[in-house]
Amino acid sequence: MAFTLAFDVYGTLIDTHGVVNKLSELFGNQEQAQAFSQTWRDKQLEYSFRRGLMQNYANFAVCTRDALNYTDSFYQSALSDTQKEELLAIYRTLPAFEDAKTGLESLKAQGHQLFAFSNGSADAVETLLTHAGIRDYFEGVVSVDEIKSFKPNPATYTHFLRRSEAKANEAWLISSNPFDVIGSISAGMRSAWIKRSPTAVFDPWGIEPTVIVPDLNQLAAQLAD
Repeated sequence: MAFTLAFDVYGTLIDTHGVVNKLSELFGNQEQAQAFSQTWRDKQLEYSFRRGLMQNYANFAVCTRDALNYTDSFYQSALSDTQKEELLAIYRTLPAFEDAKTGLESLKAQGHQLFAFSNGSADAVETLLTHAGIRDYFEGVVSVDEIKSFKPNPATYTHFLRRSEAKANEAWLISSNPFDVIGSISAGMRSAWIKRSPTAVFDPWGIEPTVIVPDLNQLAAQLAD
């Protein structure tokens, strides 16, 4: 059976820690660079959640910039404005995970309809996917920016279903982010958790992913059964 597949972008298709090399260059320390990258990513998500709850919307690029400023202050890194702009520029051209192309190609060949579904703005996601060489696998890009909210607001999943013209029971959300998996299942969709790290922990809310796989290639194998 063919499904409509909604792919989260940041952290699922695209490696948000692709900035680590630049951070290592700036700090001269790999461990510090990785810690900075993780805090930046955590704050980016936190700021999007808070803005969604407060109904004080600003797009994902603003959340990303604000999170970078926070992280710089937290670690007392004293990054210059030029260095921050360089990091933000890299964030707009992050690399895809190694399994993205082969996994998407297999899923496409199975007859599924693939959409990118992101907290990022449509133009930012288009640029990101094009740079990563995976844009052509998707029927389209659906952004929560169109309704001025963020996942996991239930309205965002309804928005995706409306834009993709899919029924909830025929649609899957594919994400490495547990909050996104839980949000989509709560909205009536099926969901696959891409557990990219063996030490990753799923939120113990009593809402489980439909399937758990380590990468997109394994997802294609699961949906082919």
